[in-house]
Amino acid sequence: MFGLFKKKNPEEVLQKKYKDLLKESFELSKTNRSASDKKQAEAQAVLEEIEALKK
Repeated sequence: MFGLFKKKNPEEVLQKKYKDLLKESFELSKTNRSASDKKQAEAQAVLEEIEALKK
């Protein structure tokens, strides 16, 4: 309850975005392969940002 308004650090925000993009990519892979590939590329870019933050 006290952590309700806790601000997330940038790495946590990017990890959630990465997870959401991968999930969306998986769902698209069932119907539209090219759109799925685009989402996968976006997820890869977010992963690179996460790794850059860790350095």
